[in-house]
Amino acid sequence: MPVRLIWAQAHDRVIGAGGTLPWHLPEDLRLFQRLTTGGTVVMGRRTWESLPDRARPLPGRRNVVLTTDPHWSAAGAERAGSVEEVLAATGDCWVIGGAAVYAAFLPHADRLVVTDVDLAVDGDTRAPALGDGWRRTARTPETGWATSRTGLAYAVSEYVHVPAAGPGAAAAGR
Repeated sequence: MPVRLIWAQAHDRVIGAGGTLPWHLPEDLRLFQRLTTGGTVVMGRRTWESLPDRARPLPGRRNVVLTTDPHWSAAGAERAGSVEEVLAATGDCWVIGGAAVYAAFLPHADRLVVTDVDLAVDGDTRAPALGDGWRRTARTPETGWATSRTGLAYAVSEYVHVPAAGPGAAAAGR
């Protein structure tokens, strides 16, 4: 059951400032839509509330909101109270934020799609740091930066989770 995380980040892994994205990158929004439409998206309550009214629920997707509030509900969304509940109920999903939700799902993820925005912003929300268990498998463009129609430089990277080699791993691979 694939669990994938998708986010855009500026320098220093900044993904938000004051509950909003501190940039406008239409190309990234199109990528997000293309990858997540038809699937399940998982987000925290604050991410849900940060979406414009016209975008709630995100159209063409099953919207699951992770919240500890047992009484929370919203039209077009399903509530889940834990990561385990989400994993049991959804299977294949895209985790779309925020920072605490990314951190909670990172140990369960097998793929990441990260858009790096060449921008220094004073943000208050950061993506999780990737440990040694992640390997970049693609970058678009391969070198340098693409330029958005808004003038921002950006690049999209895909990462896959690489299981750690433990004792006996070499023998098992023979």
